[in-house]
Amino acid sequence: MLANIAVLILGVLVFLYIFWKRLKEDYVPEIIFKTAFCVLVGVFVSNILSNKFFPGWFLWFSFLGTLVGLTFGIFVYKVRFYEALEALVISFLPWVSLLFLSDSVVHYSLSSFIGFIAILVIIFISFWINDHYKNFSWYKSGKIGFAGLATLAIIFLIRSAIAISGIHVLSFVGQRYEAMVSGSLAFISCLLIYNLGRNQK
Repeated sequence: MLANIAVLILGVLVFLYIFWKRLKEDYVPEIIFKTAFCVLVGVFVSNILSNKFFPGWFLWFSFLGTLVGLTFGIFVYKVRFYEALEALVISFLPWVSLLFLSDSVVHYSLSSFIGFIAILVIIFISFWINDHYKNFSWYKSGKIGFAGLATLAIIFLIRSAIAISGIHVLSFVGQRYEAMVSGSLAFISCLLIYNLGRNQK
């Protein structure tokens, strides 16, 4: 119980700091933290609903709640979609890594520990992409959002591949559903990258 509370508090603090740091050049702190608050409300409400009705689907409920919260924040506080999405993805990764680490320690789960390592690798990849995407000759627009979408595509492709292989991982609800949903979201992320790359500055 104490471990879960500690992970929750630390995860939220890290999320808020990175989210603010990613957006501070373009928005005042009040707008940034109010948008982050909308996201957190979406996450916690969706988790409550998931725990009550569909415990195995907590990741997907959290994902949906996060998107609803972010969408609400975008419309109310006029934050640009791609900037907010990228900040959201990058700031959530450390929190997710802590969840995997906590589960691996509490339940002696090797698969969760591997998930923790995988998220650390994805964090490294996301920062590398963020530093170099403007040098990609085929990404002509150079617009912000590439790193966040590419990271999402990588995450969902990995989840889809793991689901197809039959390996059980924290938050998986079944091979067929995971492969289908994760594969579809990876495809959508790639389409958004393609569309973003075509847009002129």
